[in-house]
Amino acid sequence: MFAQLVLGSALVCLTIFITVGFIAIASATLTRNGQWLISGNPFVRLMVSLSGIVLWLLAALSISVWVWAGAFLVLGQFETLEEAVYFSVVSFTTLGFGDVVIGKDWRLLSGIIAANGLILFSLVTAYLIEFIVRLRGARAE
Repeated sequence: MFAQLVLGSALVCLTIFITVGFIAIASATLTRNGQWLISGNPFVRLMVSLSGIVLWLLAALSISVWVWAGAFLVLGQFETLEEAVYFSVVSFTTLGFGDVVIGKDWRLLSGIIAANGLILFSLVTAYLIEFIVRLRGARAE
């Protein structure tokens, strides 16, 4: 059980650092291009900027899923990459279908990955809301 907690905690920390790194890059890019965002056609600017941010943050979440899938492969929990990625996606999004499961020795990781996904989806959602609020506030000024 201790090994599961240590490995799970390490993977949670790694995926948080990845996601926060993506958010930091997005914030720096938006700060650098702030004037572009508030000038011109508001509909086009919102479509381009919001779509770009959503895709960028989705990439961060996808990398997190791949990190978990890689860990499950290294642990020998799945025979194929597809199985490892599928389990990781289903667990990370907290769906947990149960059609593919990991062995008893590492099953605590399935709960940890679900908590990790919940935390990261919440973080990404909070950032997107903040972006929209700031964009609307900048346009109002």
